[in-house]
Amino acid sequence: MTAFILSIAVIVTIIIYIISVYNSLNTRRNQIQNAFSSLDALFIKRSELIPNLITIVKQYTNYEKDVLEKITQLRQLKSNTTEYAVDSESSQMMKQIMLQVENYPELRADSQFSNLQYVWSESEEQISAGRRYLSASITDYNNGLSTFPGNVIGSKCGFTKHEWQMAAEAQRQNINAEDLFNK
Repeated sequence: MTAFILSIAVIVTIIIYIISVYNSLNTRRNQIQNAFSSLDALFIKRSELIPNLITIVKQYTNYEKDVLEKITQLRQLKSNTTEYAVDSESSQMMKQIMLQVENYPELRADSQFSNLQYVWSESEEQISAGRRYLSASITDYNNGLSTFPGNVIGSKCGFTKHEWQMAAEAQRQNINAEDLFNK
């Protein structure tokens, strides 16, 4: 009777161990899918965010350029007339400029460029971290499949090694910010 109970206990232990290894491989495979999904979300964020920020910077730069041109025009008008004989056009322009200067005391596009640079850098760092996480997940999964008993249980249950994520030649090229600004 003791031998029977012992053999049942050994069989149950083996079954539990097989289930445990199977679940571990499944969890690792799901971790890879999670890493891919997270990385895709970061790529989507970058593809939507960076062009929009570039558009904002371009618009702000144009706005600042317009204000500075108006100030230059006003100075030219003022130098061509006497101090007391400023015509209605220059006084109207002066009101517009003063309104803009009051609303925007510091006309500085460089802060917009700094923000773009920071966000772009942060986005690339997040993508880099996502790639490292994906590589670690693939390594963990493939190691589980190549070591005993994962290799035996994995092959019997249809698990296959995951291919490494390799960048295409176009993806290895650096993004040219000038091209994005000239669009």
